Order: sequence, then structure tokens, then C-alpha cells
Amino acid sequence: MTRIVAVDCVGRPGDVTRHTRALGGALVVTVVFMVVEAVGGWMANSIALLADAGHMFGDAASLGLAVFVASLARRPATPERTYGFLRFEILAALLNGATLLLLAGVIVWQAVERFRAPPAVNATLMLVVAALGLGANLAALRMLHASHGHSLNVRGAYWHVMGDLLGSIGALVAAVVIALTGWNLADPLISVAIAGLILIGGWRIVRESVDVLIEATPRHIAMADVERRVATIDGVTDVHDLHVWTVTSGMVVMTGHAVVPDAARAQAVLDVLRSRMADLGIHHVTLQIEQTRTCSR
Repeated sequence: MTRIVAVDCVGRPGDVTRHTRALGGALVVTVVFMVVEAVGGWMANSIALLADAGHMFGDAASLGLAVFVASLARRPATPERTYGFLRFEILAALLNGATLLLLAGVIVWQAVERFRAPPAVNATLMLVVAALGLGANLAALRMLHASHGHSLNVRGAYWHVMGDLLGSIGALVAAVVIALTGWNLADPLISVAIAGLILIGGWRIVRESVDVLIEATPRHIAMADVERRVATIDGVTDVHDLHVWTVTSGMVVMTGHAVVPDAARAQAVLDVLRSRMADLGIHHVTLQIEQTRTCSR
């Protein structure tokens, strides 16, 4: 006798709506200041500001992609796509993470060029524009902060804005140093440090995205712990074929087989399982209950 039982399927429409609004707000702030920074960089003859405006153009594109994907994820599941379009969030996060790695490389390349020939800039105007950029990026980060810990898609966008924030801080510091000392090498030196921080953030997002796409066990869950929690349920004599993976941010899935010789214990086993898996953050569980062990491979 074999029974397939699904336990606790949790939807995420409210979370996705909140993420979409946060991304949309950050996109508006980024686009507006991108124009301001481009005009300011042209007027100040600042390659640093113009380059950062170019970075913000890329960030605006990434935020636009994140908004589109977050909206797409709200579409309902279909018989052909039983999880809907939730996995597109991970694909967008992977793309954003990859562009962060590329951005770090571009910043380093530009810094090397500036080491060779430090440009003369209007430090005062550069200081004003960098200060405005700092305020704009802080506003965008505040919009994304509440969601970036729950959505890999938002986290990718968050780190793009963080890169802009670090760029504004770097430009601000460089402008002060140049204004006080005339030492133009301050700009490329700070740029390299910023690139290092962006590289770390980008690599983490790429790594997490790849883990989700290959359906790796989430890093915060130990399979031995999952197996123990199932095997020690009263009435369970054997556990096998356990799998735990992430569909999209915040949606962890577990499947497995459990041998329960007493069929009358089946519902009690499922009730305890629901509680024990919830303690691990797993709310979508499918357990196949068997009276004798079967091979499922």
C-alpha cells in the first residue's frame, strides 16, 4: 500500500508585490540621478562621474529587469508550469550577479587607465554631485533593504545600488582629497577598493543563484538533521530518498519516503512532520508513506 501525500503549499503573492514596489521605487530614483550625474560629470569634466553615470545606466537596466521578473513571478501556475514563473527570479539574480562581476572588472580597468593619466577635474562640482548621489543611493537602498534578505532577485538589485553608493562615497572622498591636495590619484585608488567590495557581493549572488538552479540543499539546512527529524517520528521505521531544494527565494521544498507499518499512524506522522519541517523553514513538503520499503529510483 502506497500513499502520496502533499503537506502545506505556501504561496507568496504578498511578498512578490512588496518586492516589486521596492524595486520600482529604487528604479525611479536611479534613473533620475543617472541623468543628474551624467550632466554634472560633463560640466565638471569628471571621467569618474561620467563613468559612474554609465554604471548607473547598467544598474537601471538591472533594476528594470528585476522589476519585470518580480511582476512575472506574480503570474499564476499553469498545467505546463506548475510553479508558475517563480524561478525567473533566480535567473534575474544570476544575471545581475554576473553583471556585478563585470562591473568590478570595468572599474579596475578604468582605475588602471587613470593611474597612467590622472584627469584634471572640477573638484567642487564633483563634490556636490557625489553628495547628491550619496543621498539618492541611500534612498534607493532604504527602499530595498526590507526585501533584500528575502529575495535573491532583490538582493542582486540591492548590491547594484550598493555599488553606486560605494561609488558615490569614493567620489566624495576623492573630490575632498583632490580639492585639498590636488592629488588626482586618490580617485583610482578608491575605485579599486570599491571594485573589491562589489566583487564580493556579486560572487555571493552568483554562487547562491547557481545553488538554487542546480537544486542544491540550502546552506542553512543539514540533510542529516532533516533525516533525523523524520526518522524519530513515532511510527516511522525507515526513511529514504530525501531531497531538499529551493524553488525560489523563501520557498524551500522537501520530498521523501517514510515507512510506516501501521497505516492508522499515517496522519499523525504527517502532522508531526509538518511541525518539524516548519522549524527548519520548510513549508512545502511531500512525503510518500509506505508500509514496506520500495525502491523509487
